[in-house]
Amino acid sequence: MTIPHSVRAILAFDVGGTDTKAGLVLSAAPGEIPEIRDIQRFPTALDAEQPGEVLVEFLAGLVDRYTAAHPEFAVDAIGVSVPGLVDEQQGIGIYAANLGWRDYPFKASLQERLARPVAFGHDVGVAGDAEVALGAGQGAENAMILVVGTGIAAALYVDGRRLRAAGYAGEVGHAMAPAPGGGLKIMEATGSAGAITRRYAAASTGFIGGAREVLERAQHGDALAAGIWSEAIAALAFSIAQAVAMIGVSKVVIGGGLAESGAALFEPLAAEIDKLLTFQPRPSLIKASLGQDAGLIGSALNAQALLAQQDESLSVSTDNGEGLEAIL
Repeated sequence: MTIPHSVRAILAFDVGGTDTKAGLVLSAAPGEIPEIRDIQRFPTALDAEQPGEVLVEFLAGLVDRYTAAHPEFAVDAIGVSVPGLVDEQQGIGIYAANLGWRDYPFKASLQERLARPVAFGHDVGVAGDAEVALGAGQGAENAMILVVGTGIAAALYVDGRRLRAAGYAGEVGHAMAPAPGGGLKIMEATGSAGAITRRYAAASTGFIGGAREVLERAQHGDALAAGIWSEAIAALAFSIAQAVAMIGVSKVVIGGGLAESGAALFEPLAAEIDKLLTFQPRPSLIKASLGQDAGLIGSALNAQALLAQQDESLSVSTDNGEGLEAIL
């Protein structure tokens, strides 16, 4: 089927520490999940000396590649999400341990290099925006979109607005929680899929696998695996209960690799949260519905919002100009 050039699209990028996901996100009616064309993954360009500059050039090359390969689409804007600490209002990558940048002005640099509007955001934040707008978080005024994978991060919504705090909100994986054996550790050191794997491998000679294999062993009577799994559940429950108590979270949408565990995660997690809360309403626990496309969709939604703001500003400017001409 030939697609007319009038079809509008956002070219979205979800930058990770190992690879970068890209795709053309087509315009969709309000409330509809957009179609994504030509989803691809590319090794993320890394450079210890100039990590920000090299990433900008890497993304510029991908923009050229996509626009050349898809002349049938009019790419109106670019959506980019990155990990680490991100100041979305200023368009700055504050810090990314795995990728190396500090206080790099990504939005300004990308817009200058690409000559297109660029929406720039945090990877978990924009994925959360997508889940709240179109996915499992719809209708929730106070929600926690919790991504549990190698690490842990969250997007937090209060009264319908995502908390940003200049990039520092949502780092629940780095909040302190009770540690196995006593004391405190950052929560993701116990509750993440990466921690489950590392802890089991350290105590079980010759183990090759991931968190899923640890769960399988727990379900087949392995006491060590069962203990590590239970401790991960306890760490997650502690952080969720804290969010319920402090900001009134009523819905928790869980994504990332650990969410694929299904009832083995959600049922004991709900029971543990129930033990930790007193008078507060218990939050609903729901698996994220947009999967690995959430980041691309969220970046595209933010880019579309940016275009709408620019169109509104242009309209106001034009109206003011016409009014002035009438007066003159």
